[in-house]
Parts: sequence; structure tokens; C-alpha cells
Amino acid sequence: MALLQIILHNLFSFILIISLIVFIHEFGHFYVARLCGVRVDEFSIGFGKKLFGFRDKKHTEWKFCLLPFGGFVKMYGDKNGASIPDEELIKNMSARDRKISFIGKNVYQRIAIVSAGPIANFILAIFIFTALFRINGEAIIDPIVSDVVAQSPAEIAGLKKGDRILAINDKIIDDFQDIRSTIITGVEPSLKFTILRENEEIDLNIFPKISEQKDVFGENAKVRTIGLIADNVIHKDLNILQSFSKAIQETFYISKTILKTLGQLIVGDRSFTELGGPVKIAKYSGKTVDQGLLMILWFMAMISINLGVMNLLPIPVLDGGHLFYYFIEAIRGKPLSAKVQSYGYNLGFSIVISLMIFTTLNDIFQIFIK
Repeated sequence: MALLQIILHNLFSFILIISLIVFIHEFGHFYVARLCGVRVDEFSIGFGKKLFGFRDKKHTEWKFCLLPFGGFVKMYGDKNGASIPDEELIKNMSARDRKISFIGKNVYQRIAIVSAGPIANFILAIFIFTALFRINGEAIIDPIVSDVVAQSPAEIAGLKKGDRILAINDKIIDDFQDIRSTIITGVEPSLKFTILRENEEIDLNIFPKISEQKDVFGENAKVRTIGLIADNVIHKDLNILQSFSKAIQETFYISKTILKTLGQLIVGDRSFTELGGPVKIAKYSGKTVDQGLLMILWFMAMISINLGVMNLLPIPVLDGGHLFYYFIEAIRGKPLSAKVQSYGYNLGFSIVISLMIFTTLNDIFQIFIK
């Protein structure tokens, strides 16, 4: 496939996948806003110049814009899609107009409207994972060592075939996937493995190393490994309720892992070069489409969870920043001054734009230069 074809394929795949996820996010805001009696002026997928759209019976303008890197719902009383209040408009509002404005709603209604976007992303992920677990079932890998790679950290530490992994750093292990995720997401130089060998519990300190492995997209990825192999797979079919329960657990686990990784980035345990931006998402969107519907659904669920978690960060401009302001308002009994909120929005906007520029440049370097 020629380079131009690859770029266009990735771009269109990215637009399709991201637009659907953003639509679900913004529809969460839109739906709850309407339930609360707020007039919605605009529902936009993307930013910048309007490409096409229409206006519904309740005077909401639905539009698709040139830059498909997000979206927004602009409610009556907002200055723009970032939900920054239009102070001049609010000052001159009639009592009737104030009732249908976002700012005219009580703080708990505003919290519900703003929370609805990220919640919609988590709901989307849960529905997708429910379908995937119902179709594929669950593969449980018994945490018993089937083999140990020669000269690997596991062999050097004394791990042997037949050992059962009971715990890592005193955290109970039920499945081999628990072992894998603990090793990959960890940053500690060594891990304490508690194993069962011939009815005796033994503690071993294993020092993971960085190895290059193929990821689900066939790309080379550097991950922490110890050279442990477990292949005792038990396949279990799940009914719809079991699939739903497992989907909730999976969504919670992935969300927790994202927050853990962000914490490691902030304290310096991980490099910011590991962050991915729109270019990398576009690349993987194209690869996902090539691998069929089930992979597309899995990828959408992962991106949806990421969008939900990132939007809940307490950075002004993001949903989490608005929620932070509203929680303060609920405690104080009155909102922060417009000046303080404006400073926060400007700071938040700078952080978000800087992060987007950094991740885009990092993507370009990682994919096309490195």
C-alpha cells in the first residue's frame, strides 16, 4: 500500500472511530442538559470551520467541523464550547431566559450535566466489553509456570516449571493476566514473588528487564518481562449477566491502570515520551480497521475509557475542571469569582494545548523519525 493510501486509510479510520466516541461523550452532556431543561445552542463534532449540519426543532445546531479532534455542546449562557460563562449575556438575561440557561441551573444539576459526558464514555465501554465477553467468553490462564526462558530474570531468580504464583508484592494472584499486568505496569526494580512449590511457600525476588515484543497490532513495543511462560488455558463461556459483570470489572481495571500510569508520569517513574497523541491514535485506528469488527470494538472501548478518564482530570476547560469548580461552589454555597475561574480556564487551556502539541510531535518522532 502506497504511503498516501496508508495515510488516508489511517485518517479516515481515525475520523470515523473518534467521531463516534466523541459523539457518545457529547450526547451524554446533551441528553442530561435537555432533561434538566437547558437549551442547547450547538452540538459540534470537531472544531473550526463548519463543514455541514442542520438545526432541529428545538433550535439546536448540529454540525460537523473541519478538525475532528474532539467536540463540544454549547449551552445557552455559555460564551463558547468550553462552557465558559458569557458574563455579558448572563447580566442581561430575563428571569425566563435564565431558567433555560446552563448557569441558571443549581450546582447539582450542573454537576450532573458535566459528569454525563465521561459517564457516557464508560457506559459505551461497558456495553462493548459486554458484547465481546458474550461472543468470546473468558480465557482463564492458571498461574502455574509451564516453562521458564533460559537466562531470563525468572530463571536467574530460581523460578521453576510447576511453581504456582500465589502473590506478587503481597497482592494475591488469581490469573496469569494478573502477573502480566503487574509486571508491565510496574516501575519497581524488583518484584517479590510468593510461590507454592511442593506444598511449601517460597519468596523470590525477580528483577524484570525491558524486552522488545510484538503488540496486538504487530508493532514492536518495549515492555518489562521476566521470561515466564504459562499455557494452561481454561475457556469459559459467559451468559449476558456474567458478561456485563466482567465488563464493569474490565472498565474499572483499565481506568485504574490509566490513573496509575498518569501518577507514574507525574512523579517521574515513567517517561512522557510514552504518551500517545492524535497521530498515534490515527495509525492504530487504521490497523484496527484492518483487523476486523471485534478489534475495532475493543479499540473503541479502550479509547472511550481513556477519553472518560482524561476528561475527569481536575484541569479547567476539561469536564473535571468544571466539576472541581462546582464542588467548591457546593461546599462554599457560592461560585468562585469570574476572575478566578477565568485564570483557571486560561491555565487549563494552556496545559491542554501544550499537551496536544507535545504528544503530536512525540508521535511524529516515534513513528516517522526514530
